[in-house]
Amino acid sequence: MDISFVASDFPPLALGFFGLGTGYLIVGPQELINWPARDERVDRATGVWSIWMPGFCQFVTGVILFVGMTWIQVFQEPPLYMAALAFSAYGIHWFALGWNRFQNSDPRTNAGMCVAYTLISVMGMVVFFNVSDWPVGLLFVGLTLIYVSDFFASIGISLGLRALGLWHLLTGIWLMYLTFATAVDFSLGWTWKI
Repeated sequence: MDISFVASDFPPLALGFFGLGTGYLIVGPQELINWPARDERVDRATGVWSIWMPGFCQFVTGVILFVGMTWIQVFQEPPLYMAALAFSAYGIHWFALGWNRFQNSDPRTNAGMCVAYTLISVMGMVVFFNVSDWPVGLLFVGLTLIYVSDFFASIGISLGLRALGLWHLLTGIWLMYLTFATAVDFSLGWTWKI
């Protein structure tokens, strides 16, 4: 017996955008202007937020996209494969970042992670600019700048930490725009995300 599902025009992109944007808006001020100043309580709170908002929201989005593309085939657009990869990988990455922050672990191990996530970010730029989705391509430019800055922050260069905070804040604001645009486009048929 074959079971088939109807294609969906509603991938859960806004959830992933919102979760990541919230995470960036939480960590960005700490890195850029040292607010709130880091201590054990702030690190624990930041760790919890990091696990649940950017971690869980992106992971759920990525899993839904992968299942929707591969098992039940309700999502048909090929660029969603890149989105599924990015949301899943970034979500898992935020689980680790959040846990490390919660435990006040050594950030130097992030340097190698930054190389891998810079690669995913560049792949996202290539895919989304090539399919003329410049708003999402621009998001991946921000992500690339974040991971390049994070590399330098991880190896102890203080300017890298400030740059990381700046890119987190700017990319977080862009993600809030993408969240809003995606939600109103899907819900009301508008075209904000042109």
